Parts: sequence; structure tokens; C-alpha cells
Amino acid sequence: MKFSAEHLPFLLLLFGGLAFSIGKKKLSIAGAITGAVCGTIIYLGSGYPGFLSMTAFFLLGTIATSIGRRQKEQVEKRGDTPQRNYKQVLANAGMGTLLALFSLADPAHTLIYQILIVVSMASSSADTLSSELGMVWGRQFFNCITWKKEARGLDGVISLQGTLAGICAAAMIALLYASFRGFTSSFILITVCGAIGSHADSIIGATLERKNRLSNDAVNFLSTLVAVLSALLIILISQCVL
Repeated sequence: MKFSAEHLPFLLLLFGGLAFSIGKKKLSIAGAITGAVCGTIIYLGSGYPGFLSMTAFFLLGTIATSIGRRQKEQVEKRGDTPQRNYKQVLANAGMGTLLALFSLADPAHTLIYQILIVVSMASSSADTLSSELGMVWGRQFFNCITWKKEARGLDGVISLQGTLAGICAAAMIALLYASFRGFTSSFILITVCGAIGSHADSIIGATLERKNRLSNDAVNFLSTLVAVLSALLIILISQCVL
């Protein structure tokens, strides 16, 4: 990649994000380096729409995680910490990174990969905000499968307030994409599939994660996969690039 002025905002955001995440202990050093590598690959494979959607996910997640920390500490699992490691970075950005690699290998379909990358980030954002803000703002909590009331913080437990926060997060990522490509049906696609991925996270959490068959990182990665496959199916059925 030859340096030009168009790459300057990317480099400033990349190194600024590294300094901020390490300095404020939002990411471990390994996590920050992993994030930088993922961000670079996503930028190379999808340009600013994909990279800024990842940046927006990080910012939204950072803000949401910092809200109500004392309240969350009462229900968090042992070992949970606001500082994220490389496994958690890969769990949320790994799908987007894989899609970016596919885009580099198959440049004829870059626009489709770009949309799918943004969908994966919308899913991660929706999942993070629905969980982080739901624990603080939620009033009643339900098992996402049985709809019986359960305690906040349990795997697969959702609230109306958290669900709405997640949908708004997906819509914000879709809005960011629309600032590059315009308000087309892709706005709805990204929002809806981001919400689908977030709900898939809850369903998998209520089943496999509760039984200790999957880790939270694996659940997060699988939820982005569900979101991406849902979007890809819609694109294939519609026979067009949204």
C-alpha cells in the first residue's frame, strides 16, 4: 500500500486508538496489537466504511462498558474485566477480518464483502450495547427462549431496554455506512441483521454457554457469523448488491 493523503485519517485513527486503548487500559497490549492488525486488514479489504464501522464499535463499546460499572461489578462473572484481551478482540472483529481477507482475494465482489463486514460490526455493537446497557437500564429480565423472568447478568437473559439499545447501536453503524453509500435498502439490511446477530448471541448464550459448552468469546464470534449469513442470504435472494 503506497502512502497517500487519503490514508492519513486511517493512520491517525489507528495509532490514536492504540495509544488510547493501552493508556486507558481498555485493551491489553496484546489486545491492542490484535485490534490494530484486524483494523488494518479491514481497511485494506473494505476501505473506510469497514474500518470506521470497527472504530465506531470500539467507541460505542467503550462508552457502554464504562456506564454503571459499580452496578455491573455485582453481577459480572469472576475474571471479567473492563480491559479486553486479544481473544475478545478476535471474537468481535474476527469475522470482519476474515471477510476483508476474502475481499482482497476476490476484489470483484468487494462491495458485497464491505456490506457484510459492516453487518458483522453492527452485530457486535448491538450485542455489546444490549448487554452492557441492559444490565444498567433494564427493569425486567427474561430468558430469551422461555420468556420466564430471570436474574440480570445470566447468559441468554434480555430486557426490553437492552434490546432497544442494541437495535439503536446497529442503526448507528448502518447510519455510518449510509454516510458513504447513501440511504438505500442497505440501511435496513445492516440494522436488521445486526439485531438478528445480537439475538442469536442471546439464544446461544442461553443454551450452549450456560451449559459451559461454549465460551463467551465463541458465542460472540458465532453471533457475528449468524448476522453475516442472514445478510448474505438476503442479498442472494434479492439478486442485487444493496
